[in-house]
Amino acid sequence: MACGDDGKLSLDSIRDSLIRQEDTIIFNLIERIKFPINPSLYKQQLPSSSNISGSLFQYLFQETESLQSKVGRYLSPEENPFFPDNLSDSIIPLTKCTPVLHPAAASVNVNEKILDIYINQMLPLFCTEADDDANFATTAACDIQLLQALSRRIHYGKFVAEVKFRDSTDEYKPFILAQDKDALMKLLTFEAVEEMVKKRVAKKAKVFGQEVTLNDSIEEVKGKIDPLLVSRLYDEWVMPLTKFVEVEYLLRRLD
Repeated sequence: MACGDDGKLSLDSIRDSLIRQEDTIIFNLIERIKFPINPSLYKQQLPSSSNISGSLFQYLFQETESLQSKVGRYLSPEENPFFPDNLSDSIIPLTKCTPVLHPAAASVNVNEKILDIYINQMLPLFCTEADDDANFATTAACDIQLLQALSRRIHYGKFVAEVKFRDSTDEYKPFILAQDKDALMKLLTFEAVEEMVKKRVAKKAKVFGQEVTLNDSIEEVKGKIDPLLVSRLYDEWVMPLTKFVEVEYLLRRLD
C-alpha cells in the first residue's frame, strides 16, 4: 500500500496483500531451513581489529538496510527498518503525495521483538542445532529476506487498523480516547478468521514444500517443511504481533 493509494485502502485489498505475503514468507522459510541454526552467526562478536561492533549477522543486516535505504526502500510505509539509527539518506527523492497512514505509524515498530523471537524461538523450532561457518553469509542473506517479509506482514497491521478505524470510527474512538488496550484487542480479534489463516498457511506449506517427481506414484513423500509448524508460526507469533501493532497504532491515532 504505497503513498498516494488512499483510495485503494480497503479490507479486501489488504486481505489480498496479506495472502500474497504468506507465499513469500513460506518460500523464504523453506530456503532458510536448508541450513542449520548457525548460532555463532548471531552471538560471536567480530574481532576488535575489524573496527566493527556486534555480531557478523548484525553487521550484515545493518549494511544491507543501509544500502537499501539509499535507494528508497524505507520511504515506503510498508517497510520498517530493524536498525533505524543506521540508515543512509535516500538518493531517491521523496514523492509528494497524501500519506495513507496517520503520522502515528512512524512510531510503531516492533522489529526488535520480531528479531528476538526469530533468533531465540523460531530458528530452534525449524532448524537443526549446528554451526556451518562455510555458509554464514548465505544463511544471513536468507535470514534477512525472511525477517523483512515477516516484518512487512506484521506491520501491515497498521493498514488493517487504519481501514477498520475509518469504517467504524464511532466504535473505536471511545476506546482510543480511554487508551483501553483490552477493548481494542477484543474489537480487532476474529477467531474464525484466524483459524482460516492457520489452515491456509498449513495447506500452502504442504503444497509448496512438495518434492516434484515425474512418476505417477501416489506414495506420500515427506515435504521440505512441516505444515503444522508454519500454522504454529502464525498462531503464536505472526497474528498476535500483528494485532499488537494494530492496537499500538490505534492508541496513537488521536486526531
